Amino acid sequence: MPKLKTKSGVKKRFKITATGKVMHGVAGKRHRLISHNAKYIRQNRGTDELSAADAKVVKKWAPYGLRK
Repeated sequence: MPKLKTKSGVKKRFKITATGKVMHGVAGKRHRLISHNAKYIRQNRGTDELSAADAKVVKKWAPYGLRK
C-alpha cells in the first residue's frame, strides 16, 4: 500500500494532543471585533476541544497524527 497523505488544511488548523483529543482555534476572532463585547472575546481566547463526531473525521484526514 502507498503512504497516505495528510490533508494540508488539517495540518494548519488542528492539533492532536497526547491523549488523542483534537484541538482547534475558536472562530470569530479575526476581524470586526469591535462589534463583539469583551466577554465574547475573553471566552473565545485560546483553543477549544473538537466534538467527538468531528474529531473522528479529522483523525481520518491525518492518518499518522500531527507532529510539529
